[in-house]
Amino acid sequence: MSKFTSMTSRTTASGHKRSGKEALVSFFKQIGVQHSIDKLTFVCIGTDRSTGDALGPLTGSYLAERGFKHVVGTLPEPCDATTLMQRISRIPADHIVIAIDACLGSSVDIGTYICRERPLVPAESVKGELPAIGHYSIAGVVNANGPKPYTLLQMTSLHLVMNMARELAEAAQEGFRLQTGSAGS
Repeated sequence: MSKFTSMTSRTTASGHKRSGKEALVSFFKQIGVQHSIDKLTFVCIGTDRSTGDALGPLTGSYLAERGFKHVVGTLPEPCDATTLMQRISRIPADHIVIAIDACLGSSVDIGTYICRERPLVPAESVKGELPAIGHYSIAGVVNANGPKPYTLLQMTSLHLVMNMARELAEAAQEGFRLQTGSAGS
């Protein structure tokens, strides 16, 4: 169990923590206590070509709009399977990485987040082979898992994904106690 979970989260049968906005804020606050925002990089993984997989680049765009200085993966410049290695190679070695990606889970967990003090493995649900990334990770459950993950990601509600991305960015802003446009100032 991660020390960054709160009472608003619940544990699934697999032992993963699922949480809502309050737990996200707490997660970001705890990271902020341990690390300078100037040495944090958000890596928001996904593509703008798939509704479900757009959680990362949408979140990255919202984080950049709120003034976070070190964001990899936005709508104009997604960090996807083809660009991930090149994009992460440019992150300064002394930075702490918070990786954000969409995932599939059980139907009761749609709209929740898995917050961990460890890396995430991008494209795991679609059997991709990408390296683990992040010192911390957040996976947003955007749809229920099933036999055709690519199809499920394509058929995911854009409204849900946009709301989750906004919630992630708002929680980061609140957790790091930033005014809009003030990150790294």
